[in-house]
Amino acid sequence: IFKHLIIEFTKTTNNLNNLMNKPNTHKIPHTLSTPWVADVDPILPHPEYPRPQMTREKWQNLNGTWEYAITGKGEGLPESFPGEILVPFPLESSLSGVGRQLQPNETLWYRRTFEVSQAIPGGRTLLHFGAVDWKCEVFLNGVLIGEHIGGYDPFKFDITETFKEGLNTLVLAVQDPSDSKPIQRGKQVLDPGFIWYTTVSGIWQTAWLEFVPQTYIDSLHITPQFDDNSVAIQVQVKSTNAGLRVFTEVFDSGECVAKANANPNETLTIPIADPKSWSPENPFLYDLTVSLVNNGETLDQVNSYFGMRKFSLAPDDQGRLRFCLNNQPYFLYGPLDQGYWPDGLYTPPTDEAMRWEIEFIKKAGFNMLRKHIKVEPARYYTHCDRAGLILWQDMVSGGISPKPIWFVFAQMFPKLRDDRLYWRLGRGKAENRDQFRLEYRRMLETLYNVVSIAIWCPFNEGWGQFDAAQITEWTKAFDPTRLVNHASGWFDQGAGDFKSEHRYFKPLPEAEPDPERGWVLSEFGGYSLHLKEHVWDPEHDFGYKKFVDSKALTEGYRKLLEEQLIPWIRAGLSAAVYTQTTDVETEVNGFLTYDRQVVKMDLDVINQLHQRLFEISRQG
Repeated sequence: IFKHLIIEFTKTTNNLNNLMNKPNTHKIPHTLSTPWVADVDPILPHPEYPRPQMTREKWQNLNGTWEYAITGKGEGLPESFPGEILVPFPLESSLSGVGRQLQPNETLWYRRTFEVSQAIPGGRTLLHFGAVDWKCEVFLNGVLIGEHIGGYDPFKFDITETFKEGLNTLVLAVQDPSDSKPIQRGKQVLDPGFIWYTTVSGIWQTAWLEFVPQTYIDSLHITPQFDDNSVAIQVQVKSTNAGLRVFTEVFDSGECVAKANANPNETLTIPIADPKSWSPENPFLYDLTVSLVNNGETLDQVNSYFGMRKFSLAPDDQGRLRFCLNNQPYFLYGPLDQGYWPDGLYTPPTDEAMRWEIEFIKKAGFNMLRKHIKVEPARYYTHCDRAGLILWQDMVSGGISPKPIWFVFAQMFPKLRDDRLYWRLGRGKAENRDQFRLEYRRMLETLYNVVSIAIWCPFNEGWGQFDAAQITEWTKAFDPTRLVNHASGWFDQGAGDFKSEHRYFKPLPEAEPDPERGWVLSEFGGYSLHLKEHVWDPEHDFGYKKFVDSKALTEGYRKLLEEQLIPWIRAGLSAAVYTQTTDVETEVNGFLTYDRQVVKMDLDVINQLHQRLFEISRQG
């Protein structure tokens, strides 16, 4: 086994080095940008309401120019803030106006002043952050109001007792060790190259104030019950008052079609007569209004929406377990999507840029995408809901960043147990595993109401994987409405709803479905084309198979689908994920260039190919 491991490692390393051209390790100036840079408002970027599934009228956007300073870790509040940074773009991005990497031994300080514009007399004022990577302490008028650890989930503080009339001073202290510690960080590394990308530090989603009454609606938990023609809604309320009632109204194109009321914090079930179902072909959404009432007086009101849909597994005519949408077999096909932008990194330049890319994926003939080890801003998911694009949502990876040896190790030991010897995958410390569970739960809670998410994926290719079977069991209990891909690609524990395979470098082997689970090809392809006027680094690139021009790439893609993927579909494949939507830094295997300026393949040809895949899948 050891001799075979050395031989395979040598072959794989040589292949990787040839494909990578050994990416540069020094910092180079990157000037690549997308078409939306000119639309970025330097006074108020991303001005849109940041949380579409729970909207209120009274709010205040805190995006824009902040002061910043960088000190050594532990040095305390700096005496001055000499620089300016454009929020919500991360420090390392060009759109932030800084473009500087934060080191593990440094602290990034933010400062801005603001006046509260719409506070409700006798009400509460909440300070929200969509996401701050990684650890932050928040000070208002010199008072520490709270801290947060985790770079991908929204958080808020009640600042009612701390803010004042007139000018207020808000300060954040941010630290981000990136891959120097086994935190949840996705593909961020301090030395990017190959399949690893530039770090993202600091505020990277909208910062905002929300003005609510003293007694207010804190959250909604919406569950479509497709088989019962109803929707279940739980409304969490911040109050100690007795006698409160929650009233809900469901609207179809402005017409109220259902209503009900209940006590706060209780589950309220609303029948929907002749419900319209949600699907990629018809992404119909119901509007929802939730009101908090006391003795006939409306204290608070929020607006939301939902879609009537169901995701499940069921046997087809030949007894093979297949993914089903609304109780019908439904083949999923779409790209792996990293969510990186050359100008904003994690943060898209504008809301329209996000929407455009989702519409492009639909125009290319896909019905799904896999959001790869990143959590997006809330508005992204609303765009998917409205466009009718099914989502496969990954949890953000932590633990170790696999080296080339792991590619061989995974092939040699594909069923390596993950419930012992946790140090092997970078999870040796119990507190590290506990932090993963905490952040994973936050992600599920935050995204629970998203209509388009069909599949949760806690682990990818063994990166920081541990107790995947147990975590899958917990996930299914927490959210029985969705499916779970417990370990995408490597180290299958025999759990979850899918047997999940990754195939690069070599042709797809003979089809081998799993009789106990659905079967998915959760990564494959990665065909590349280097277009020198549209690349991040002209000297270095990576892709799993290289082509010389668009025509050759399109033909290679056609052969891949027709000669390799179609036999797997006919054998019972439920879903396939092609790598990837866009080029990302030194990876040049996208349908689009990294700057979103060029479609690399013939769009009409690939759309027709995709429609053929769906037709074959319907034939069984």
